[in-house]
Amino acid sequence: MIRPTVSLVGSFRQHYPEVLKAAQIFADAGMVVKSPPMSLIAKRGQFVRFASDPPSSSDHAIQAATLEKIFSSDFVYVVNPGGYIGRTTAYELGRIHERGVAVFYAEPPEDLPIDVPEGTVVSPDDLVNAIGGARPASVRRPRVAALPTADIVIFTIRSGRLHVLLIKRGTDPFRGKLALPGGFVRPGESLEDTAMRELKEETGLDASGIPLRQLHTYSHPQRDPRGRIVTTAFLAIAPNLPEVAGATDAYRADWIEVEESLWSRGGSLAFDHGLIMQNGLERVRQLLERTSSAADFCGKLFTISDLREVYEAVWGVSLNPQNFQRKVRKTTGFVVKTGKKRTSRPGAPAELFSRGPAKFLYPPMMRPRHRGRTVPGGEGSNGESTSATTTGRVPSSRRKEDIGRRVPR
Repeated sequence: MIRPTVSLVGSFRQHYPEVLKAAQIFADAGMVVKSPPMSLIAKRGQFVRFASDPPSSSDHAIQAATLEKIFSSDFVYVVNPGGYIGRTTAYELGRIHERGVAVFYAEPPEDLPIDVPEGTVVSPDDLVNAIGGARPASVRRPRVAALPTADIVIFTIRSGRLHVLLIKRGTDPFRGKLALPGGFVRPGESLEDTAMRELKEETGLDASGIPLRQLHTYSHPQRDPRGRIVTTAFLAIAPNLPEVAGATDAYRADWIEVEESLWSRGGSLAFDHGLIMQNGLERVRQLLERTSSAADFCGKLFTISDLREVYEAVWGVSLNPQNFQRKVRKTTGFVVKTGKKRTSRPGAPAELFSRGPAKFLYPPMMRPRHRGRTVPGGEGSNGESTSATTTGRVPSSRRKEDIGRRVPR
């Protein structure tokens, strides 16, 4: 006959005699008491240590070993005179509740944020009589098994236009559809590692030196037809990124000009990648308002006109050059003069700047309020011209309709 196993929890510092008394009742009934060890208390610190605990083991190791004993028990009995549940006991009960192990209480617990089903408050003697030597049924709660993936939204500016890196899928589901680079997390990988690896494998782009920002986690049950797959999307911004080529499960990869048709109803992106990219675009727009992230799109040296082109491409607006230059120069720490000038282009040499020490802009570079149409008078909240579209780019007749076509670089 297999004997039922039980673990007892409670405030060992305050109620250990009561714990030992209850444990003895279960032991006398032929049950196996897995925890506590029913020995003398040697130390009453944050974690109670018993005389039978290995002296060389840390409190953390002893606590972990105790939890494993508790989790493997057929049921748990809580000794809580007066309904008292201490902080450590509440933590243990939360973990036990997650595992679905049957729990019984000596007295009605107070201030416990988990369910206490009817009939679970019972004395040790009554519980022994009710069990009668049989194992009590554990309440096993259904668990959701999900596979983790990582996707990456990487933006750059090419020929004055905002572009995003997309692949054309070479496998099902969504064979032939555009998608963000990404894939399943492998054993031993972090989400960031997965994003970088998939970017390299699917596009040939080594982005190990490009900082990643976590964008959002997407977990809708129907987001992937292959099953329950939860993805964490990362955002990256970089200047002057090279050409790319498809590999592994990507038929090909390319830089695509950002436009609304990529995420609107009936858009061309697979899975929920249209939503992810739209969220990524809005995050970048917000970053340009209050941080110096616009410089991430530029090289080490740039002109204020280069910086203005970044704002125009990302916000989808045309900005007044004089007003923009004045605002940039007045924003503390945004840019730093280098004493150099660009002479490779026609016209007067343009002053070159480098990124300043400021991470956050004060005052912020706020977007015009009336995005998507021309404002009467031609100026928005900051005095900039606001002729714009809502597609994330300056209005242009040039579009990239298919990943197989090239745009001017």
